[in-house]
Amino acid sequence: MADDLVRVAETLVPEILSNLDRIDAECQLPPELSEHMADHRLFCLYAPKALGGPELDPLTAFRVTEIISRADGSAGWCVFNGSAITAAVARLAPQAVKEIFGDPPNLLGSGSARPEGTATITEGGYIINGRWNYLSGIDHSTALFLNCRLLNHDGSPVLNEDGSPATRVAVVPVAAGAVLNTWTTLGMRGTASNDCEFTDVFVPAHHSYMRGDPSHHPGPLYNPAQTSILISWTLAAGNALGMARGAMNAFEELATGSGTTDSRMLLRDRTYVQIAYGECEATLDAARTHVLDAVGSMWDAQVDGKPDLMDRAVRARLAITHAIRRSVEVVDQLFNVAGTNAIHRSVGLERFFRDLHVSGQHISGLPANYEYGGQVLMGAQTRASLYT
Repeated sequence: MADDLVRVAETLVPEILSNLDRIDAECQLPPELSEHMADHRLFCLYAPKALGGPELDPLTAFRVTEIISRADGSAGWCVFNGSAITAAVARLAPQAVKEIFGDPPNLLGSGSARPEGTATITEGGYIINGRWNYLSGIDHSTALFLNCRLLNHDGSPVLNEDGSPATRVAVVPVAAGAVLNTWTTLGMRGTASNDCEFTDVFVPAHHSYMRGDPSHHPGPLYNPAQTSILISWTLAAGNALGMARGAMNAFEELATGSGTTDSRMLLRDRTYVQIAYGECEATLDAARTHVLDAVGSMWDAQVDGKPDLMDRAVRARLAITHAIRRSVEVVDQLFNVAGTNAIHRSVGLERFFRDLHVSGQHISGLPANYEYGGQVLMGAQTRASLYT
């Protein structure tokens, strides 16, 4: 299954490339493309085998995401986001998954970890109200995994033992809400990361879970739950590195076939371009190797039950953020040395420039992750958000 999906990703590249204009113009993946990707389970790479999912290890899922992202950042992002979100079906009882997604389950989901709405306790479940944003891939999703502020029947907040507000994730059919077309952005236009609003929607208790709940499925991909974010974010790094490689490919094609507006000399024959390209190659290769090494080390510890798992997780988190930040820097450097050529859609570089500058704003690529790593490594009190 693992090698098969890597090959599937490669075979889908021509179809993705033929749809680039539609992806941007329609602000979503064309339905026939998303259907093909869904047929091959590319939006649920981490879903349990017992539910019909591929249950890929993170390094193989990284390769799949990277290949798709070299062709188009939005398509790769939907692979990352869908796989990260639907991995949470492991926290639901199998019968609940079948009730939500069908039997056999067709695992197409999006969601939000930000508790922007509420779940009010009622008999047999919860009443969901609120509006959630950045729901990538909602256009081809069946259900949304929505983190909610948990309220008592009287509207008062439920509190955790430490006094903080409690939250609960409710899995809600997309059709039960109103999708709001809000996704007008610089880049990543094809992710269809729109909003959805829900009013007094009942969700059965067994269609919900607490973040960090134990898995209903064995295996290191879901146990322990503490590494689930980093296993998900590994695909964010694959998305960024794939786009950066796509930018390198676009630049190489430009540099070996074109000059600039004031000189016919090929870009590849100019010293400053050679230096920049070589530096970008070294930067990109080093960042990718760092991710594979750090995530691979974390995964080995998770598989073998090693006691230093969380120490390795800190380094994996740093490697993921580093890869995303370096990918943005690479496309910036290429864009600058390409000159006026870079602004033309026909060149392809500007698309990766736009998409990387949007994806780089995701929490997986923010400096707070460096802060957290520094706090842990120096034994300081941790204050940076864990996004839990």
